Amino acid sequence: MTKSRRVLIAGESWTVHSIHQKGFDSFTTTEYAEGVRWLRDALEGGGWDVVYQPAHVAARDFPFSAGELAKFDCIMLSDIGANTLLLHPDTFVRSKMLPNRLEAIRDYVLGGGGLVMIGGYMTFQGIDAKARYRDTEIAEVLGVEMEAGDDRAERPQGVKPSVAAASHPIVGGLEAEWPALLGYNRFAARQKATVVATVGNDPLIVAAEFGKGRSVAFASDCGPHWAPPAFVDWPGYTTLWRQIVGWAAGA
Repeated sequence: MTKSRRVLIAGESWTVHSIHQKGFDSFTTTEYAEGVRWLRDALEGGGWDVVYQPAHVAARDFPFSAGELAKFDCIMLSDIGANTLLLHPDTFVRSKMLPNRLEAIRDYVLGGGGLVMIGGYMTFQGIDAKARYRDTEIAEVLGVEMEAGDDRAERPQGVKPSVAAASHPIVGGLEAEWPALLGYNRFAARQKATVVATVGNDPLIVAAEFGKGRSVAFASDCGPHWAPPAFVDWPGYTTLWRQIVGWAAGA
């Protein structure tokens, strides 16, 4: 695979529908938001060419094959449920048979690609287990064992991360004290994976190698709400994400 320092980020977008009731009257407002800007700025500042697909775009445009994915050094899935990648609009609406894009990601990693999965309400198992990655091909190339149900650990009081493997390149040069996070997805590290950092009593960063490729599971978010302003504005934030992507991509 040609190293071009390109990364594809899928997810990190949401639409909020609000119903406002005022006596006998009501109205609805809709707001679209993206939480990718901190991550994108960090990577672009480190020389990465970032291609971003919000969830609604990824549903249609995310690549179908390991060969297409090989144009990128690293694939990042952030707060995007398995169904969004499994159910292309042509499959869901027109019953058209199309390749399984989760299989494509697995084969991409085994062939030498880098994968980073970032936590959130629609990552790993997610809220009410609706993200639904536990029994998919993605689970085959992550160094974690996902829970069967809702795996969120909400910590509104804040919880501080701790470095568990100080010699690992992902945390090289970072200070020991990190800002608090407000929540994360619970999972357990697989036997041959490396727990690079923890949060509370659980893994925060798990790094692993599969076939010719690598993957990183980051249990919390790269932006609000689980990553509060103190975390995304932390000087170590840019270094951390550049080193996560760099290690996953073998750069």
